[in-house]
Amino acid sequence: MSQPLPSNRLDRPVGAQDHTLGLANAPITLVEYGSYACPYCRAANARIAEVRNELGDRLRYTFRHRPVNGSSLARRAAELVERAPDADSFWAAHIKLMSRSETLTEDDLRAVADDLGVDVPPDTPNSEPWRQASQRVSADESSARASGVMVTPTFFMNGRRYDGPWDESSFLDAMLGSLGHRFRAAALDFASWGPSAGLLLLLSTIIAIAVTNSAWGNAFEQFWEQYLGISLGTASFKMSVRHWVNDGLLTIFFLVVGLEIKREFTVGHLANRRSAALPIAAAIGGMAVPALLYALVIPTGPWAHGWGVPMATDTAFAVALIVMMGSRVPVELRIFLTAAAIVDDIGAIAVVAIFYSGALQWAYLAAGLFVIAGLVALNRAHVYRAAPYVLLGLALWACVYAGGLHATLAGVILALFIPTRPPANLAALTAQLNSIVAAEAEHGDEVLRHGPSLPALRAIDAIFDRMESPADRLLRHMGARSSYIILPLFALANAGVEITGDIMGGHEQLLLAIIAGLVIGKPLGLVAASAFAVWIGWATKSESYNWRQLTGAGALAGIGFTMSLFIAGQSFHAPDDFAAAKIAVFAASVLSAIIGVAILWKPAAVPEAEQVEGT
Repeated sequence: MSQPLPSNRLDRPVGAQDHTLGLANAPITLVEYGSYACPYCRAANARIAEVRNELGDRLRYTFRHRPVNGSSLARRAAELVERAPDADSFWAAHIKLMSRSETLTEDDLRAVADDLGVDVPPDTPNSEPWRQASQRVSADESSARASGVMVTPTFFMNGRRYDGPWDESSFLDAMLGSLGHRFRAAALDFASWGPSAGLLLLLSTIIAIAVTNSAWGNAFEQFWEQYLGISLGTASFKMSVRHWVNDGLLTIFFLVVGLEIKREFTVGHLANRRSAALPIAAAIGGMAVPALLYALVIPTGPWAHGWGVPMATDTAFAVALIVMMGSRVPVELRIFLTAAAIVDDIGAIAVVAIFYSGALQWAYLAAGLFVIAGLVALNRAHVYRAAPYVLLGLALWACVYAGGLHATLAGVILALFIPTRPPANLAALTAQLNSIVAAEAEHGDEVLRHGPSLPALRAIDAIFDRMESPADRLLRHMGARSSYIILPLFALANAGVEITGDIMGGHEQLLLAIIAGLVIGKPLGLVAASAFAVWIGWATKSESYNWRQLTGAGALAGIGFTMSLFIAGQSFHAPDDFAAAKIAVFAASVLSAIIGVAILWKPAAVPEAEQVEGT
C-alpha cells in the first residue's frame, strides 16, 4: 500500500524551441532545469562542462529555465538570455551569468545586456520583444511543473529524472548506463507507476493458480508445506514455509499498515474530523453490511465463522484500477477510497485479533505486556534509533504468537510505538551541513585522496537522520518491500487453488455468501453509510465527485483479495472449504472490478459554471 512516487519523466522531448549543445542524434540527452540565481546550478555548471568534455559528441545538453521562486533577479536574467539573437550568443550569455560572480547581481545583468546590445530587462515586460522572452521562460516553467521539478537544478537523462550525486563520475555512471544504474532506474520507474503493486499482485496470483493446476501442482504445494525452523538442544521452533510467510513476513505488511494508519490519523486525511468523517462512515458501512449479508445467507453451521471474509478491501488493486482510468476519476475520489481502506484495515485488524485467534495463553500475553511497556519506555525516552524497537518487536512477535493471538498483530502494535518527532529545522540543518562541507574543503588534496574525515561523516549522518522521523523512515523503506515482495509472496503461497467441479459442488451457499458480501454488500454499505453521514450533517462530500462516482468507488472496494484470503485462511481449516472461499473471493473481486470500472468509465459532467470559466 505504498504511495506512488512523483512523476520522474520529462514532460516533452527536446525540440527546436530548446537551447541545445551537441548533435541531435547523440545517444545521451541531458536536460537541466536551472536558475541563474541558484548557487547549486552554478556549482553543477562546472560538473556539466567536465562531463561534456568527457563524452564529446555522445552527449546533447539542453538548458531550460526554472527561475527560483521569489527572485525577480532570477526571472529577469532568464528573460535577458532569451533576447539573444542566436545560439552562440545565448550560450555566451548563459556561461557569463553562471560564472561571472559568486552570486547573481544587477551588474551581471548589465554586463550581459551590453554584450547582447539590449537594455537591462525590466521588472515587467514593457515591449513585444520582452513579452516574447517572458513567454518562452513561462513555457519552460510550465514544462518544469509538468515534469515534477521541485528544486533547481533538476536533471533528466534521456527523459528520466536523475536523482543521484552531481559529481563527474556519478554523472558518467548514470549516462553510460552501468548495470547497477539501469536496474535501479527500471525499479524506480516501475514503482512510480501507480498500478505497479496491483499488477505484481495479480501476476503472482495468476502464477499460483496456473502452477497449482499444472503437472507441478503437487511439488508446488509440498514446497509451501516444507518445515523450516531453528533448534537448540531438545528445544526447537519450526513452521511451514507458508506459515513463515503468513505469520512472519506478513507481520511486516501489518507493520506498514499500522504506520500508514498512524500517519493518516496524525498528518494525513484522517487528521481532522471534517476530512475524516466521510471515509470513516463509508468504511464502517462497507464492513458491517457485507458481514450482515454473509450472516443472513449462512446463519449457522461450520461456515458461519467466515463472516469476516467479505469485510476487507484490497487497496492495491482498487487504487491501481483508479490510477489506470486517469482523469476519468477525480484525485479526491482516490483520496477518499484510500482513507476508507485505511479505516477498513483497522476493522480487519480488530476482527482478526478478537475473532480469529486461537486459545489464549495468558502467561505469554503477560510477557508481551512487559515488552510493550519497554516500547513505551523507549518512545517516552525519545530513543530515535530503530534497532531497539526492532529487537523488542521480535520479542513481542514471539509472545503474541505463543500467546494464541495472530502473530501479525505484533506488527500493528509495534507501529504504534515507533516514534515520530517534530519537523526538522531545515534552515539550521542546511547551514550546519554547508559549514561541514566548507571546513572539509579547506583540507584540499587530503579530502580528494581519502574523502571526508570520520567526524564529518558522522555529523553528516546525524543531519540526514534528523531530517526524517523513525516512523517515516521505516515506512519509506518497508512500504516498498511490503508491496513488491511480501504481498506477491503471500499471493504465491495462498492464492493457488485447484479448480475442479468437486470443490464447487456442495459449496454453493458459501460461494453465494462471500460473493454477495463483496459485490453487493460492499458498495451498498459504503454508499448508504456515506449518504446517511452527509444527510445528518456529520460529514460533507467533496463537490469534485458525484454520487455515481462514489458508488463506483464502493464497487471497487469489493475487491477483497489480500485481507479476504488472509481471513479465509483463519476461518476455514478444511482444504475444500478454503479452496471454495478462495474461488469466491477471486470471482467477487473480478466482478467488483468490472462493475466499478464500468460505473467510473464515464467522466462526470463538468458544471456549467466551470465550463464558462474555462472558455
